Amino acid sequence: MLIPRKPRLRFFEQASSQRHITDDDRYLYAPADPEYRVNVIGTGTMGQEHMRVAALLGRARVHGIYDQSANSLTVAAEEFARHAAYSPIHHTDLESACNDPDADALFICTPNYTHFDVLKVAAQSGKPILLEKPMATTLADAAGIVEIASQYPSFIQAGLQYRYKAMYVEARHEALQRQSLGDVKTISMSEYRPPFLDKVGQWNKFAAMTGGTLVEKCCHYFDLINLFAGSHPQRVYASGGQAVNFRDFEHNGKRSDIDDHASVVIDYANGISACFTLNMLCPHFFEELVISGERGRLTASETFNFHQHDVAQSQIAIELGENGALREVNIAYPRLIEQSGHHGSTFFEHLAFADRLSGKEVDSATLLDGLWSIIVASAAQESMRSGRAIIVDDFVDENNLTGVLQR
Repeated sequence: MLIPRKPRLRFFEQASSQRHITDDDRYLYAPADPEYRVNVIGTGTMGQEHMRVAALLGRARVHGIYDQSANSLTVAAEEFARHAAYSPIHHTDLESACNDPDADALFICTPNYTHFDVLKVAAQSGKPILLEKPMATTLADAAGIVEIASQYPSFIQAGLQYRYKAMYVEARHEALQRQSLGDVKTISMSEYRPPFLDKVGQWNKFAAMTGGTLVEKCCHYFDLINLFAGSHPQRVYASGGQAVNFRDFEHNGKRSDIDDHASVVIDYANGISACFTLNMLCPHFFEELVISGERGRLTASETFNFHQHDVAQSQIAIELGENGALREVNIAYPRLIEQSGHHGSTFFEHLAFADRLSGKEVDSATLLDGLWSIIVASAAQESMRSGRAIIVDDFVDENNLTGVLQR
């Protein structure tokens, strides 16, 4: 049975001028009782974001948390106390966190290279799972996850939350549902941003633990490009490398080898040509999507400027030439939602997960979508390493993925 959701007036709900409204009179201000309980496995940056968003959305109670790092657990609990009036229990091992009978679902937010091993334990529970991106750092592990999911009694949702960024939601509506541009011909995406942040153990500074920057950071973008192309990639060529970031960084005697810039060209089976540019040498964040079709062009962009200490500014424009109107609009979620994490996309990822738990059909990324994003990213990494274009069908065969992709 689906529970109707009343509107939330969070701006008024949290205003100091509304403190005179007592609990007895709170209706629009009153949060609903959580519908389910979740255990968060991995309480680093992303685990804490999921805890924070769960409290904000209100449809899940963060029942328990687990992390191998005692400091991460302590900090996560302290941060969560700022957003909720209760404390989650602390699990002492992975097995108890996954098989807790009081938890309805699991969020896996551990370091990327551990996802497959953690999922194998979590899958013993049979509970619904949200698996953070990238689903794995190797194609073999990603294929293993798809195999597990094919026999799984519940669902495993891929954590590709950029699909829920406001500007990309609108771009999908215009390009794919309304078909405002007609047949899509070219797709271009770019991200300009600062270097990777610090992590516990600094695992994100090494290709062996990330699958490479294009897997670790850019699977989101390859997922979006695949989505807009509506076809399978045929050929991938990339160039890039490590120009500036972490060239003098060592950890436990190993020197960082993580790439900080790349240019990728992707040819699709339906004739669409796409390109992606990554530059991690910048002081601020800037993303852009440009889709050109037979009728016009769509641009969607997002700027996050640290100097201004403001929320991200997002815009979308539809240019249809003399046969159509020019539309340029700012796109935003409520500020409280945008500030909760990844400019609001994590909030709507949680909403989709909660709806799915409630039995609704949702438009979320599948594990095959996640695998295809890693295939493109891994092919691009191989192209950078070898200096040659990668034929995707051959790459799929070489990595024993043909059977998995046919599921």
